[in-house]
Amino acid sequence: MGFKVAIIGRPNVGKSTLFNRLVGKKLALVDDTPGVTRDRRVHAAKLYDLFFDVIDTAGFEDAAASTLPGRMRQQTEIAIREADLIFFTIDAKSGLLPDDRTFAEVVRKSGKPVVLVANKAEAKGAQGGMLEAWELGLGEPIPVSAEHGQGMPDLRDAVIAALGEERAFGEDEEDDGEIAASEVLIGEDIADPDA
Repeated sequence: MGFKVAIIGRPNVGKSTLFNRLVGKKLALVDDTPGVTRDRRVHAAKLYDLFFDVIDTAGFEDAAASTLPGRMRQQTEIAIREADLIFFTIDAKSGLLPDDRTFAEVVRKSGKPVVLVANKAEAKGAQGGMLEAWELGLGEPIPVSAEHGQGMPDLRDAVIAALGEERAFGEDEEDDGEIAASEVLIGEDIADPDA
C-alpha cells in the first residue's frame, strides 16, 4: 500500500459507490438520501495493478463546526490532509452545483494532486456536466460510472499521471501504520449529540 486516496465531493455524487467499486465489495452504504455516510471509512483498494488505501468521506457541506454536518465536514478535511491524492467527485448527470465550486477551492488550496472524477457519466445528459467540470480548474474530468464499472482504465491512468509511476507503483519508504487488509471506521468525534 504505497499511497492513500480520499474520495471527496458534495453529497450524492456517488462517492460511496466508487469506494465500493475500488475495494471490491459493498462496505459503504449507498442510498439516494443525502447524509448516509457520516464517517471517514478507510479500506485497502485495488485498481487493476495499483494497490492503495481509499478513504470514503461524508458529503462535503458548508456548515457550522458545532453541527453534525459541520463535524462531518471536519472529518472530510482530515481525510484531505491524510491523503496523497484526491478523487474530487462530481455528478456529471446533474452538472455543477455551487457546493462543487466551493469545495473544489478547498481541495485546490490543499495543494494535493487531484483527479477530477465525473461520475454517472453513462447517464443521459451527462455530457453537459462533463463540459461544466472544466470550469473547476482541477484538470481534465475523467468520465466514470462507479455503479457499472465504466471508465476504470482511464481512472487508473489518471492516478499514474497524477502521482507518477514511481509513487503509484512503489512502496512508501516509511511505514506510517498502513491499513493493510483491515477496515477502520473513524467516527467517535462526530457523534450526534441530539441522538
